[in-house]
Amino acid sequence: MSRQTRAIIHIDALQHNLKALKALAPTSQSMAIIKADAYGHGALTIAQALQHQADAFAVAITEEAVHLRKHGIATPIIVLEGPHQPHDCDLAAQYQLTLVAHSEAQLDWINTANSPVQLWLKVDTGMHRLGLSIERVPELVQRYQHLLNEHSVLVTHMACADELDNNFTEQQTSKVEALARKVNLPLSIANSPALLYWPETYAQWNRLGVALYGVNPAYPRPCNLALQPVMTLQASIIAMRQVPKGDGVGYGQIWRAKRDSKVATVGIGYGDGYPRHCQNGTPVLVHGQRAPLAGRVSMDMLCIDVTDIEHVKVGDLVELWGQNLSVNEIAASADTIAYELITRVSARVPRVSDSHVQK
Repeated sequence: MSRQTRAIIHIDALQHNLKALKALAPTSQSMAIIKADAYGHGALTIAQALQHQADAFAVAITEEAVHLRKHGIATPIIVLEGPHQPHDCDLAAQYQLTLVAHSEAQLDWINTANSPVQLWLKVDTGMHRLGLSIERVPELVQRYQHLLNEHSVLVTHMACADELDNNFTEQQTSKVEALARKVNLPLSIANSPALLYWPETYAQWNRLGVALYGVNPAYPRPCNLALQPVMTLQASIIAMRQVPKGDGVGYGQIWRAKRDSKVATVGIGYGDGYPRHCQNGTPVLVHGQRAPLAGRVSMDMLCIDVTDIEHVKVGDLVELWGQNLSVNEIAASADTIAYELITRVSARVPRVSDSHVQK
């Protein structure tokens, strides 16, 4: 590649995280969530790495699942948003996908599909985003009993599991457990923060999302599990210059040198997914030392102050986040969450397995 901007994917860290998360609930089955291109890590790469360790994969939409099937992934795949069109039911049957129905319209589509489709049911326990109403589920289970089998599962989604002092998670869990007993279906409750912090949510199936990629979903609270970052975002220094005291750097000149300074330009910008709204002072790592962002992030470049770091030169690698610099810290500087940062790394940034990176 012509520049050194890349997202290094650490497969050993991924497998470590899966093993550690599964160990929290050893009697549950675990699905690895690989929607949104595996949270920006590369869905096919992640699926290939975990296909013999994860009990199932989950994606958001049918197209994501079909892509995996066409590339040889045979592991069970759950489509979390279910069918968006009746045709999705035919694709689900063709590619042996499990659809999660969250509306009566979807149940009707599945019921009239040309071939049988494996079905899960989603219930709304208070998040009010997707899901069948609790009151309607017993009637619908009875009406569509012929679509259900021993593999069908009742699923709900936690709205506040990353808020450890909020008892809404307990309320949701109590509601869905009571419903599951009434309709005699196994459960899937826990997402990443619930799995890490709410053991009462462990059920027959747990959903391993952002934690699988080494991100603490309850940041800035400390994580109670030694998760390892799976993505390291790197770029290289493409220019160096001396900036006199008082001079500004970048668009709007929002950063001005408080002393004669040494500024490095790095070949990555918001066109690559690095957030434009990162504040001056946001850290990157150069030679293992922190260097602060100097000026606004541009589309293809950003500048950093390396005055206090010796022997910095063009070609040196810079870590934007990863194994040595928490993506959560960078997200906080951009007033967002780590989920957004890792999923926004653009397609022009190659994903490279660490086994292919020259040490």
